[in-house]
Amino acid sequence: MHPVPPSRPHRSAFLRTLAERGFLNQCSDPEALDAGLARGPVTAYVGFDATADSLHVGHLVSIMALRWLQRTGHKPIVLIGGGTTRIGDPSFRDASRPMLDDERIAANAAGIRSVFARYLTFGKGPTDAVMVDNADWLDGLRYIDLLRDVGRHFTVNRMLGFDSVRLRLEREQPLSFLEFNYMILQGFDFVELARRYGCTLQMGGSDQWGNIVNGIDLGRRTEGRDLFGLTTPLLTTASGAKMGKTASGAVWLNADKLSPYEFWQFWRNTDDADVGRFLRLFTELPLADIESLERADGAGINEAKVILATEATRLCHGDDHAERAAETARRTFTSATAPDGLPTITVAGDPSVGIPVVDLLVQAQFAASRGDARRLIRDAGARLNGAVVTGEAAVLTTADLSADGSARLSAGRKRHALVRVTVDTPARSDT
Repeated sequence: MHPVPPSRPHRSAFLRTLAERGFLNQCSDPEALDAGLARGPVTAYVGFDATADSLHVGHLVSIMALRWLQRTGHKPIVLIGGGTTRIGDPSFRDASRPMLDDERIAANAAGIRSVFARYLTFGKGPTDAVMVDNADWLDGLRYIDLLRDVGRHFTVNRMLGFDSVRLRLEREQPLSFLEFNYMILQGFDFVELARRYGCTLQMGGSDQWGNIVNGIDLGRRTEGRDLFGLTTPLLTTASGAKMGKTASGAVWLNADKLSPYEFWQFWRNTDDADVGRFLRLFTELPLADIESLERADGAGINEAKVILATEATRLCHGDDHAERAAETARRTFTSATAPDGLPTITVAGDPSVGIPVVDLLVQAQFAASRGDARRLIRDAGARLNGAVVTGEAAVLTTADLSADGSARLSAGRKRHALVRVTVDTPARSDT
C-alpha cells in the first residue's frame, strides 16, 4: 500500500489543520479519510511504548496531532505499550532495545501517563480522550491462536520488504525473531482497538508506516474493516540534528526529568531557520501571527523565539511555569544577580580553598568532560557571575558567593545554572 496524495482541498478541519501546519507526511487513503472526518467524530490512536519514564520532545509531533484531532471534534486514544515494550520496536534501529522487566515497564508507563493530561481532555464524552494499555489484551494471548488467527495473514516475503527490516539486514545487523513479531502485534493492536472502541485511524511517525499498513491490511482481511493510516514527519533541526536531542541528552517532557526553565531554554535556543516551522507544529498560535513572526529578523527573530519557548512551555507545563521561565530568562540577561528559577546544582567543597570551575561546568552539564570544560574556558565561553572565566585553573571562592551561598555559572549566552555550595571542610581531630 502506497500513500496517495489528496486530489482536492481538505474538507475536514483536522486534515486541513495538519496540512497547513506541516504535520502531514503519508496517508493511506486521504480522500476517504477526509470524507469520514468531515461526516462526524472519528476515533484515532497513537501508540507509545514505555521504554523510559518520560516522553521527550521527539514525541511532541504525535502528541500535538492528537491534540488537534480532539480540538477539531474527534476522539483520541493514547495507547500505552505495556505489552509491546516487552519486545521493543525494531523500526530503523541498529540494535535491539534493552529488555525491561515488568516492574520497570510499569514504572515507565506511570511516568509517561502524566504528560497527556496537559495536552488532552479525558473523560467519558464522545470526543473525550481515553488511555488504554495493550497489555490488557496482549498478555492474555495464546501463541498458537495468535499464529493461526493473525500470523497467517502476514507473509515473510512482505515483512522482509519493509524498510525497517530490510535496512537492518542490509547492514548485517541481527534482527531477533522476537523483534520480527513486533509488527504483527502492532497490527493486532489496531484491529483490537477497532473492535473495542470503533477506532479507524492510526497515527504515528513516518518510521511507523509499515507497521500501520500491516494493521490496515489485517483489519480488512480478518473483519472487512476500512481502517486508515496517517504519519507525521520525523523532524530534524535545520542543522540536521535529531529533534529533541541535545549535547546533554533528551529534552524530557516531565518536570522531574527536566525543569520547565530548561525546557523553555531549549526552545529559546532554536535556530533562526526553524522558528516558523516549530511555531506551526508546537504552538497553537494563529497562522497569520506565525507568518508575521517568521518574517522578522534581528531583535524580532529573538522575540519570536521567546514566544515559541513560552507557548510550547505553556502547553507542556502550564501558564505559571511558562511565565516564570520567561521572566527568569529576562532577568538572567538583564540582571547582575542570579534570579530564582534557574537550574540549580549543589556542590560540596571548601570555597575558602577554591572549587575548580572546570568541575562545576561538568556537573552543570555545560561540558561533557574536564577537557571539554577547559576548551570552553579557553574560548571565553564560561562565565561566573557574568564575568568571563579567564584561566583553566580558575576556582570559585568565597568572594564569588552571594549572601545565600550561591553563584551564577554560564556557558555562552544561553545556558545558565545556579551553583549552591555546601561547605565541606576536613574534619579536625583535637589532641
